[in-house]
Amino acid sequence: TNCLTMAWRLFKNLSEEQQRYEKQLIFEHPAFRKLCQQLLRDARRMTRGDLVFSLHALVNLGVPQNTLLVQTLVRVCQEKLNHLDNRCISVLATTLAGMDKDKNVSALQAGLQLLVEQRISSIRDIFILQNLMKCLGKDAPVFLKKKIEMAVVREIDGLTFPNALRMFFALAAMSYCSLPILNPCSKKIQENVHDVPFRQLILILEACHTLQYRNVNLFSALADYVHSTAYLWDKRQIILFLSACETLGFQPTELLDIFAEKVTEDPDFLNLKNLLIVLRVYSRLNHVPRVQKHLFFETLHSCLNKYLPQISSTELLKAVYSLGILGYLPRCALDELLQKDSKDELTVSDDLKEQNTVMLRCVKTCMELDSPSFTKPAFVLTENLSSLVSLNLRKAQEALIELLGDENMFRQNVQLPYRYHIDFEIRMDSDRKKVLPIAPTDDHPDSHVQRLAFLFAPMSAFCLGTTHPRGNLAMKKRHLNKLGYRVILIQNKKFQEMKNEDAIEFLKRKIYSEDAFSFPESTVQDNN
Repeated sequence: TNCLTMAWRLFKNLSEEQQRYEKQLIFEHPAFRKLCQQLLRDARRMTRGDLVFSLHALVNLGVPQNTLLVQTLVRVCQEKLNHLDNRCISVLATTLAGMDKDKNVSALQAGLQLLVEQRISSIRDIFILQNLMKCLGKDAPVFLKKKIEMAVVREIDGLTFPNALRMFFALAAMSYCSLPILNPCSKKIQENVHDVPFRQLILILEACHTLQYRNVNLFSALADYVHSTAYLWDKRQIILFLSACETLGFQPTELLDIFAEKVTEDPDFLNLKNLLIVLRVYSRLNHVPRVQKHLFFETLHSCLNKYLPQISSTELLKAVYSLGILGYLPRCALDELLQKDSKDELTVSDDLKEQNTVMLRCVKTCMELDSPSFTKPAFVLTENLSSLVSLNLRKAQEALIELLGDENMFRQNVQLPYRYHIDFEIRMDSDRKKVLPIAPTDDHPDSHVQRLAFLFAPMSAFCLGTTHPRGNLAMKKRHLNKLGYRVILIQNKKFQEMKNEDAIEFLKRKIYSEDAFSFPESTVQDNN
């Protein structure tokens, strides 16, 4: 056991290439064969510690799982399971977490789970608890996850920074979002963010995504750290970090701005894969750099043109769609896309067909509404879909009736051209002092009437912790502006949480206040 464990300790510190070479030398060494034969003979006479540490070393050295030696050790562990102490259970749990499921491994995991249920109240070591969490994984029953949570919470006050990191990943392995554990871990990580290796920054964000854990303070601390040390990192590393942030819906504004500068200074590092990631991140987060925004998008456009001869039809559609969301029309790429569409080269498998159809429709809408030649129409043909509103808009409907005094003072479920839909429409005089009644046949153009469009959107349509709309919602707002509407975006979840009188006052401020429309458009359409 000592020999195998020492071999593993030396082996794990080598590079991947060195490990392949040393592994071959170890397996071909005659002494290793003899050692394995002795281990096979003595397996049932070994102490519990020697047994689990030998299995751990063999598995991590890469001895195939289907060999007689490994399978024998797994079966002996199963026989001696009740005699293992907590430390041995921890080592065994770590080993099993790295093994493929087979008949013997599954049986041993099931037995280990029963043993953990019995002993969990006596385990005080955070490190052991973490290993058990990783081994039991997401398939562990909820009641056992709650027992482990209680055991961890008992010891949470003495949590160190390394343990906080490991606990994050252990919870992700269990797919169990425990706020009493995650919040103290997050605080510890924020306090020691400068000691987190870059790869683990990404893993933290991925764990948060797995757990559906949204902590703006944690994300901001990580983003601020990467921003302040951006000169240390490879641009490809920053792309990975930004992509992980986008998956969480978090907009690291300063980092996005500084990365845009790096792209304009040296775009040659952008291969096709990274270019598509950058386009996706900036479009979905609806982020237009504050400095040199035109140069940034021209640079991306130029990079896209370079890859036109080799890019696939679906990738081209995604790239043009991303730029279209931001209000930028890449002419060469658009021409290429439309040629492919006319030749039916955008036809794909059924699972992607609907998604591509939606993206192509959005691109064509952008071509029309974001074109420099487009002028605001004097009249927009609309249609009332239904007099009924969905349950999540009932409160807004009642508040508008209370505020305006009559259902005829607004329209609901309004369908517009280009497949756009608005929840409520209000018409006001040119000074925005008075709300005007809407007759059923009142469809004639009037330049003295202002149209207000209310969009009650889910929280996921906004960047995390802000009222900044994400890509599709921002594009919709821009296009409704082009059609002559003043758009009021409302986070529906927060609106639903308001008291009725507060909701009425909130809508009143949105209708009559100029501030509701004062923020600038985040687009680059004036560059087209």
